[in-house]
Amino acid sequence: MEERAIITCGGDYFNIEDTLECGQVFRFRPYREGYLVFSADKCAYARETGGGVTVECAANDREYFENYFDLKRDYSAICSAAEASGYPILKTAAEAGKGIRILNQNREEALFSFIISQNNNIPRIKGIIERICRALGERREFFGEEYYTFPRAAIMAEKNAEFYAGLGLGYRAGYIAELAGRIAGTDYFDRLSSLSTAELRKSLMSIKGVGAKVADCAVLFGFHRADSFPADTWIEKVYSEDFHGTPCARDKISERFVKEFGENAGYFQQYLFYYKRSKEKALAAAQTDEKAAGKEN
Repeated sequence: MEERAIITCGGDYFNIEDTLECGQVFRFRPYREGYLVFSADKCAYARETGGGVTVECAANDREYFENYFDLKRDYSAICSAAEASGYPILKTAAEAGKGIRILNQNREEALFSFIISQNNNIPRIKGIIERICRALGERREFFGEEYYTFPRAAIMAEKNAEFYAGLGLGYRAGYIAELAGRIAGTDYFDRLSSLSTAELRKSLMSIKGVGAKVADCAVLFGFHRADSFPADTWIEKVYSEDFHGTPCARDKISERFVKEFGENAGYFQQYLFYYKRSKEKALAAAQTDEKAAGKEN
């Protein structure tokens, strides 16, 4: 039996469900009392235990997953900064989402994943990525459960756009094939890592199929540059309804929040995004229940 490492972390500032379900990552699935989490060619089992979080992984992967879950960062200081920001919505969002951590994802996998994510919903994104892994990744087992690794760009570059279209990528198929060919066998991500956040974002946007939101997501979730603030429909609602911003393009919304929140912008974005989305979905569900009850009466 493979030797395993057990990593424990206090639960005050780490909620595994909120961290995984907040839209920053797509390769995980419910398992027993928690989740199996996949990154690149690795797998871990993460679950809530006794007021904290326990992560089990292969012994050789301990350092990888300690970094992946960002366990050495002081999130209490980040939450304190949110609460002291002067914005009631941010204070409330941080209190509700203080268990969210920004993951240190594999940069290559994150970039491919967020290209796939554009104009897409989470179940479909997860399905497409899983099909790519099954088609091109390596089959492995962890806790007796089968999983497939995320294929390296060199492997992905062997396939053309038609192949990816056959996996359900639609118009994104050409973007994936072109990116794989562009970066296969290069030190592309090491070179990107040496750039400033502004330069990194600009470089990513030179890739076919990468717009502002995809670039911002890759910058934040793939490179952990927290002076980044992805703006989508939910953030637009936050901007207009809670910050009383005047209508403008999403990149301007992003710029405003980065300028105001600096190195905490990415963390605050996750608190605001998750809180707004959760609140609106809960309200919609309650309204649906009320309508159903009315029909029964």
